[in-house]
Amino acid sequence: MDWKSAKFDWNHARAFLVTVEEGSLSAAARALGLTQPTLGRQVSALENELGVVLFERVGRGLTLTPNGQDLAEHVRGMGEAASRVSLTASGKSLSIEGTVCISASEVDAAYRLPPIATRLRQLHPGVNLEIVATNAESDLRRREADIAIRNYRPTQPNLIAKKVAVLKGRMFATPAYLHSLGNPQTPKGLNQADFIGFNRSNELIEVMKRFGLTLTQDNFPIISENHLVQWEHVKQGLGIGIMSQDIGNREPLVEMLLPQLAPIVVPVWLVAHRELHTNRRVRFVFDLMAQELATSL
Repeated sequence: MDWKSAKFDWNHARAFLVTVEEGSLSAAARALGLTQPTLGRQVSALENELGVVLFERVGRGLTLTPNGQDLAEHVRGMGEAASRVSLTASGKSLSIEGTVCISASEVDAAYRLPPIATRLRQLHPGVNLEIVATNAESDLRRREADIAIRNYRPTQPNLIAKKVAVLKGRMFATPAYLHSLGNPQTPKGLNQADFIGFNRSNELIEVMKRFGLTLTQDNFPIISENHLVQWEHVKQGLGIGIMSQDIGNREPLVEMLLPQLAPIVVPVWLVAHRELHTNRRVRFVFDLMAQELATSL
């Protein structure tokens, strides 16, 4: 697309850029103090002026087309250049502001995001975080989140994924509970122990077989899909639980079982919509999270 040869209205371009930044026409309209129909007409006018489709309508959401991605990079550069001129003239520095929504598991949200949020607040206090703590998969294509921490590589199109670390799962329990078992030193010694499970499937039983444990459903008297609830029951001495080594080793109430065994290895991926390339604040938070997770795990 030859942008230079096309008619170009900055007001229309600004409407387009804010829509990209905010993720929806309604949010962009609020940000600009316009009605949604007025903003929609400005975006449509830009598409007509350039002769391209900039957004695909997916349900109630908007997805950038390849042409939209290309244009967003150019318009963002224009907008940032204008901001630098204005800020330089007023003696201020260019800052990153706005909201970034992060989807993470309950454990990641409770234990790994707070240090990242602290660092972010130090660097860019104008960036606000909305944290969705869930073990379910948020749909980034429908803008349920901007960034997600996942333990598998996504296969959906239009998503950007980066493997940032590998976590190591270990067995933990309180010293008092281990004492009640006779402080077992081999996997066989745990076959009569109580474990805190996450469901009634045999998934964890099969995993434990690889480490020499022979368990049945009778070994799981307490079940919870909430990982924080599981961990709290472990900390209260009600059984053995699986937790990432970095988190478990920081908890003074518990200790690691059988450290000679190999850990349960789980990859850590950061995932974002392809808008990551054009949204400055999302890109910054994504890169900061990748750096912090890589050094902490």
